[in-house]
Amino acid sequence: MTKPNIAPPPLRNDCFALPAGVNWTPVDDALALLRQRLTVVKGAETLRLEQATGRILAEDVISKRSNPPLPNTAVDGYGFAGAAPEGPQVMPLHPGRAAAGIPFDGTVPDGHALRVLTGAALPAGVDTVILEEDVTVQEDHIAFHGPLKQGANTRRAGEDVAEGDPVLPARRRLTPADLALLSATGLAEVPVRQTLRVAVLSTGDELVEPGEPAGPGQIFDANRPMLLSLIARMGFQPVDMGRVEDNRDALRARLNRAAEQADVILTSGGASAGDEDHVSALLRQAGAMQEWRIALKPGRPLALGMWDGTPVFGLPGNPVAAMVCTLIFTRPALGLMAGEGWQAPQGFDLPAAFEKRKKPGRREYLRARVRDGRAEVFASEGSGRISGLSWAEGLVEIEDGARHIKPGDMVRFIPYGSFGL
Repeated sequence: MTKPNIAPPPLRNDCFALPAGVNWTPVDDALALLRQRLTVVKGAETLRLEQATGRILAEDVISKRSNPPLPNTAVDGYGFAGAAPEGPQVMPLHPGRAAAGIPFDGTVPDGHALRVLTGAALPAGVDTVILEEDVTVQEDHIAFHGPLKQGANTRRAGEDVAEGDPVLPARRRLTPADLALLSATGLAEVPVRQTLRVAVLSTGDELVEPGEPAGPGQIFDANRPMLLSLIARMGFQPVDMGRVEDNRDALRARLNRAAEQADVILTSGGASAGDEDHVSALLRQAGAMQEWRIALKPGRPLALGMWDGTPVFGLPGNPVAAMVCTLIFTRPALGLMAGEGWQAPQGFDLPAAFEKRKKPGRREYLRARVRDGRAEVFASEGSGRISGLSWAEGLVEIEDGARHIKPGDMVRFIPYGSFGL
């Protein structure tokens, strides 16, 4: 039955509104709100397997064929029926052989053996195989030592996957190994979500392109290359919207273009409440702006809103804070909207190779890496030290309460790979 091409409903303009009385929002509460209020925004399409790597399954996939499709031999050797008792065994060798893709046409008589090669379908009269290294062949007979249990060195039909079994679930992002499984079970094409398009826009008069002359007070745009690369590595489609000066009309026009070309918009800079924070101002004018003051470090308020029906994530201008906010908040949100479901990053506990005193009230994320089984953190916690992002291989997450971490204490390390990087 052909499914209708039905688009999911757009997000409501008030979907980011916080409950009344909320001031500083704990990280877990912010994540829960995003998970509760965002919805899938991409429809489905059918692709051939060779086009589907990295795409997200739109529905469960069912096996069309068992794997293996027939009982077969797992080794090169000699096949016969039944178990072999303990002690020396001698069997007449039946003429012919069975090979992968070249089945034996006939039945092997009881008490006889047949030459079989790895992957060959077991002929009638064969359910057990002895390795050729354990056999002596002479005068059309084989000799070997038992015991050998019935079914040794064989594979049952469907022992991996049976026809009609679920193969992979909806919302799974397809890997090369998945394509092998799908192909082996008879699938040539799969239903997948259309790729989520994510627009990236930098704002600020102080920004210039890398390589361009930089005047007094100007800096190179570090956020846009970083964010575009993050989006691509996470499996979404980046849409480069360039950079725009601190001009409200110019920003409005660029946001209009971004809403036409993408499903989600990420901006960096201009998301606070200052005179030149035009992203926040325009979202407020549109009646769809919420400033989430999230209790985390590094980071500033995360601006969330809608522009012409398109969700906008207003990230901090500081590259360190922008990357942390992208990994912790934007990554799972994008996955949910793309049809992947909410993917919480997987971390693991390791002994610390550092000492730190932390005050209560905010969750902290330290740039970190693992050496000799211990979590090291970057020498400086300053959010202006972009080199720490490159030095690191992940983040150490320190819970909201007060903590005095000493070398050897267990801390939670989240590798960049857990975010899809």
